[in-house]
Amino acid sequence: MNPTLLSELSLVGLAAAVAAGAAIDNDSAIIDMAGYEGVIFMTSIEDSVATGVATLTVEQSDANSGAAMAALAGAVATLTSGVNDDLNGKLLAVDVYRPRERYLRVNRASATANIAYGAVTAIRYGARVLPVPDGGASGDLVSVTSPAEA
Repeated sequence: MNPTLLSELSLVGLAAAVAAGAAIDNDSAIIDMAGYEGVIFMTSIEDSVATGVATLTVEQSDANSGAAMAALAGAVATLTSGVNDDLNGKLLAVDVYRPRERYLRVNRASATANIAYGAVTAIRYGARVLPVPDGGASGDLVSVTSPAEA
């Protein structure tokens, strides 16, 4: 077994980038937490306008259904733009350890002025079975140990 971090994590793309808007309300796909201890959700801010508020909120449910989702207390990352472009390239991230319900997703929101978001990535960790099988679902994930120069 290759003892790198990738062999212990599951990386999942949950949502595509969202164009700039002052009233974004965008839900990601739902992720199943069965077999994992926790998950980190993250998204980048691609563009920001002064006074724009960017928010990433984690929601959960015991059913694999968007209609049943409810926001988690304290599971919110927020940044407010002071001047145009000051948040560009910054990350919003929320780490949920041992969620009480099996299914999670995130909501990206904006308020007051335009915010544009990059894609949402979920990193599940604490797998009960290692190595974590990927089956190509995440893309091309490469892990090397003591590599020689190319």
